[in-house]
Amino acid sequence: MKIGVSGANGQLGKAVLGYLVEHGGNDLVGISRQPETVIADVEGRFGDYDRPDSLSQAYAGLDRLLLIPSADLRPNVRGPQFRAAIDAAVAAGVKHVVVVSLQGTRKVDVPSMARDFWIGEQHLIANASSWTILRSGFYVEAFAQEVQMSAAHGMLAGLGYESVTYMARDDLARSAAAVLKGDGHEGAIYQISGPERISGEQKAALVSELIGKPVGFIALSESDLRSGLAAANLPTDLVEAIVETKRDSAAHNLDYLSGDVERLTGRVPQSLRQVLSSLLP
Repeated sequence: MKIGVSGANGQLGKAVLGYLVEHGGNDLVGISRQPETVIADVEGRFGDYDRPDSLSQAYAGLDRLLLIPSADLRPNVRGPQFRAAIDAAVAAGVKHVVVVSLQGTRKVDVPSMARDFWIGEQHLIANASSWTILRSGFYVEAFAQEVQMSAAHGMLAGLGYESVTYMARDDLARSAAAVLKGDGHEGAIYQISGPERISGEQKAALVSELIGKPVGFIALSESDLRSGLAAANLPTDLVEAIVETKRDSAAHNLDYLSGDVERLTGRVPQSLRQVLSSLLP
């Protein structure tokens, strides 16, 4: 069986390919804008979501394909990228397409990450003959970056009472590899979550314990949160992505608690404490 991973040089793509190499028994293809740097024992092919003409050739001959979203946070970018990649996969005759989506994906009218992922999911369902969706939770690794920016001020910020099932990137990688190499996943939508729901106050208490300094949690208005992030000289697209994530956290769109990681991998997902303790200084 020939398995492709699009986004092969990103952190998630490398991890998925690593687990597939470890498992053995399949021909592996890593699709990237820098195919020469794809990990060892994997065929590298050029493919760029923003150059749809490159994708049909990149996906040629694949039995299964994993589409990892690009790192481009601008609204109205990932949706068209998903459509182009799915169309190319269908045209290339890929038998089964797996898409990494996002918890809380739903139809919304305003430009947003949620809208882009909804566009991708709907296009996949309507056009691919066989598909699987992995709805990813919020990365612990991304939260660790937030902690490193915010802990010096003694405060983590949100937009209200938060509840999030923080997920380790490694658990998503293992789950994706399990779907790609296994059978019986056609038409499934898996919620890839951590093992527990964590509130804003709980994560602040955990951070306080891990770094040995008091850290609190405060609920701000959207305008105040946006102003504070802008004052830290963060790019506008990143500011808006953070605000959207905080809004989803307060709306309980990122707190799906499921057993899908253990079902797919045979392993209990890692907790926020386990992963965060290895990431913070």
